[in-house]
Amino acid sequence: MIKREDALNLVKDNVKNKNLVKHMLACEACMEKLAEHFDKDTARWGIAGLLHDLDYPETADNPDRHGYETVEKLKEHDVDEGILNAILAHPGHKDRETLIEQCLYSVDPLTGLIVASTLMHPEKKLDSVDRSFVMRRFDEKRFAAGADRDQIRAIESTGLTLEEFVDICLGAMQGISGELGL
Repeated sequence: MIKREDALNLVKDNVKNKNLVKHMLACEACMEKLAEHFDKDTARWGIAGLLHDLDYPETADNPDRHGYETVEKLKEHDVDEGILNAILAHPGHKDRETLIEQCLYSVDPLTGLIVASTLMHPEKKLDSVDRSFVMRRFDEKRFAAGADRDQIRAIESTGLTLEEFVDICLGAMQGISGELGL
């Protein structure tokens, strides 16, 4: 399997937007914590989160290609099919059939909602944000409208409640708040 250092180098080589890199790091942290919760391979799940938007700079204006370009880039690297499938499932290019696919699908928009919630918090620090603050923002349909609530709520198919999911991801992101600049 591709090593984390090599995956991070791929991100640095392909993604110049610092906020997108931070999003990918946030997804990595959340996926690792979810893997821990479900007793799965944390390194493998983290790699899926880290690499899921590798092609976004090229596909932002062509969502039909998002994910496919990443899979093509990763074919020359040692990335297992389960990760590649999760990358394809996160934008809806394949049915979500596995736990890693479902988790990445829901993690992607939740990290955006958590960042947006943090930025509107008076202290603008992840450590000052709690689940109830994020859940109030979740219920505000116009707030961070790009963070698809149905996609986030789809995590419930894994047996997690929405509140548990927010707790896991918020804690994961708080753990790397320095890297995220929040």
